[in-house]
Amino acid sequence: MKKLITIFLLSLTAVFPALAQYDADTENGVVSLAGHKGFTFETKSGDFLFKPYLLVQASANYNYYDDAGLDPAYNQDNVANSGFAIPYAVLGFTGKAFKIVTFNLSINAAAKGGAILQQAWADIRPKEAIGVRIGKFKTPFSHAYLTTLGETLFPVMPTSLTAPVILPYSLNAVTPHIGTGFDLGVEVHGMFAKKFGYQVGIFNGTGADINMATKTFSDDWHIPSLLYAARLTWQPFGVMPASQGSPRDLKINKMLVGISGSLNVESENESTNDFRLGAEFSWLKDRWYFGAEFYYMHVGFTKRQKIDKSYDYYGGYAQAGYFITPKLQGALRYDIFERNSSGKGGLLNMPAIGVNYFFDKINLKLQGMYQYTGRTGHDRQMDRDEDNLGLATSNVTIMAQYTF
Repeated sequence: MKKLITIFLLSLTAVFPALAQYDADTENGVVSLAGHKGFTFETKSGDFLFKPYLLVQASANYNYYDDAGLDPAYNQDNVANSGFAIPYAVLGFTGKAFKIVTFNLSINAAAKGGAILQQAWADIRPKEAIGVRIGKFKTPFSHAYLTTLGETLFPVMPTSLTAPVILPYSLNAVTPHIGTGFDLGVEVHGMFAKKFGYQVGIFNGTGADINMATKTFSDDWHIPSLLYAARLTWQPFGVMPASQGSPRDLKINKMLVGISGSLNVESENESTNDFRLGAEFSWLKDRWYFGAEFYYMHVGFTKRQKIDKSYDYYGGYAQAGYFITPKLQGALRYDIFERNSSGKGGLLNMPAIGVNYFFDKINLKLQGMYQYTGRTGHDRQMDRDEDNLGLATSNVTIMAQYTF
């Protein structure tokens, strides 16, 4: 496995000419600014541009859990984690300077700890074929995470990316999940012929909650214990917007096919080495949006843990959206997750249905969804009961989103 991982990562970095970056005024990862300049400050020459923005999401949530994992002695209810929430309250600014520098900073007031600083980066890009970004930003993995936050098809991300996997050891620090999200690091990126892109980066591997340098040197790999990641894309019809459907783009034909991989060395408090692979497809065709991803994670313990076993996990989803009217979008998603490792068998299957309504003139978006968490293919009842621990059997989310 170690040899396979090394060969894959070297091959990704060697292919340098091939992740497409979006236009400088749209790629803040939170609010799409395409066609919405609003309060934008710009010099006459166009060398300097400064744009403040905000995104606020308020949701009503209902979550029903089955009896597995509930303890009646503590009067635990089947309905929990329900009520009202503010998932994001983002205030930020983005802009460009000297024609080759773009920058972005955003604060999420709804978060806590280090995650309050959602993003902070500067990007120097003298040519379309090469740019360097440094700071805190989205790691190059997963179409679901790389989609602009305000442009997602569903108000809740696929569970297969966000839920922690199940390991048969009582190590509280070891709770990896397949998605990597925001992190601190540096990446080289570029685009060739407006069709082929690449992203190659090194990150802390500690996620969005930590803004400090806390890593060490790997005893097993003899390299810095960081997250090494790369993503390659092909976009045959030009740059694909980071969107899963917008009333502003009802006459469009853009497609993206991508592969990505990463190695998080001594992740999870120096206890595991996590290797990830991903493949993705997205297509915006007039009123239609199609998206699909498949991802795989191999978790191996470090030598100091004295555990010679390793575990494999995979997941994926397919989703589609269609604008029934220019403001009303229907959505379907089917999400699968091998959460308790491929050695045990059994899958979580999570169908979801949703609807979105856009008040485009005032930048207000209403989203609603229902998701059911089912289980299939488990050899033992114990495995079946454990597989969805902490996950709601039924989830209903209604969310209002305002952007500016």
